[in-house]
Amino acid sequence: MTMRVVHLAIYPEKGAPGVDLSTVAVEQEGLAGDRRKKAAIHLVTMPDMDQDDPPRANIVVDTAGTDLESLVGQQLQLGTVTLGVTQRPSNCPGIYADVIRPGQVSVGDDIDVTAPDQTD
Repeated sequence: MTMRVVHLAIYPEKGAPGVDLSTVAVEQEGLAGDRRKKAAIHLVTMPDMDQDDPPRANIVVDTAGTDLESLVGQQLQLGTVTLGVTQRPSNCPGIYADVIRPGQVSVGDDIDVTAPDQTD
């Protein structure tokens, strides 16, 4: 099975509700309009969002059984974007990623995992 983007959100202001999107431009610093914090992009799984206090993640993923944490050090291709997975957050679920190639991502986009040297 293929991993897929199931939800996109930006958080323009601290403490304010997120803004749900169907498509978003991804800039070198992260999602357009998002307030940057600890990393360019925060990805989580659908079950992570079922918590009483869900994380303020940018991209929610249907992992099709893949453990997100196992992707640290890999690259993700989604839409026209390439992300480099850098680390696990210390206080919440998911993974952080930096933008390697900006572009556009949409809900429904498939996500391909590649080794760092296979995307250029």
